[in-house]
Amino acid sequence: MIALAGTLVVHLLVVVVWVLGLAPWAWLLAILILNHAVLLLGMRPGSRILGPDMRRLPPAAAALGQVALTFDDGPDPVVTPQVLDLLDTAGACASFFCIGTAARAHPDLVREIVRRGHSVENHTERHALTFAAYGIGATRREILAAQRTLAPLAGRTPAFFRAPFGLRSPFLAPAIRGLHLTYLSWTRRALDGARGDATAGLARLTRGLAAGDILLMHDGRCARDRGGRAVVLAILPALLDVLAARGLRSVSLAMAAEVVSEPTPPSGADASN
Repeated sequence: MIALAGTLVVHLLVVVVWVLGLAPWAWLLAILILNHAVLLLGMRPGSRILGPDMRRLPPAAAALGQVALTFDDGPDPVVTPQVLDLLDTAGACASFFCIGTAARAHPDLVREIVRRGHSVENHTERHALTFAAYGIGATRREILAAQRTLAPLAGRTPAFFRAPFGLRSPFLAPAIRGLHLTYLSWTRRALDGARGDATAGLARLTRGLAAGDILLMHDGRCARDRGGRAVVLAILPALLDVLAARGLRSVSLAMAAEVVSEPTPPSGADASN
């Protein structure tokens, strides 16, 4: 909101200065270009120029050796069940950022995600290419539509939101006001939604991997390797092995949030009580 308010002020001042002829138009144009450049930087994943962006788990979760595996763009009737099976085998939990239209097409898959102990979160209703260019009203409608689709299927209202492609709309903060949604991006991603190289994707996820990281993969709209297999299915088993070897535990975002909300025992309290 501060960035948007600042942008409005800049534009109003530029208009006033131009009308009064107090500065050359080239200078005013440069100011507007600089202002919009700042907004573009704020749309990048991880930037906090336009508002809060959760890139890592809270310190309390990191202290327990927790990481968050997150999967975007599902559910997919072929890939998602295989991802769930791999997670089950490793005893890992994750969060699935589902698209509303895909969830309505495969409601039983959404229920199965929850039944197996994972959380379902909001990835918009349609995953529109132009989502980052929406105004406040259109942004809110897109997110609310997904909330209304996912909440009854998951048995809980999604508490986290990730934008398509991780590109944040300048109007996102006012659009989600009152929806009790935390916006987040990631610490590192596999790029398995765009590139068919599982080895490179695994390297991106594991290079510098540490407790508290949020990892991004895709169980929908997945890139395929040369054999036609979803890249995430090649990455995930090896990634789960790396987590186990490093003593890291994969949890859902909901589980990490529960750790943070647990009360801290009073100093000097008897642990046996």
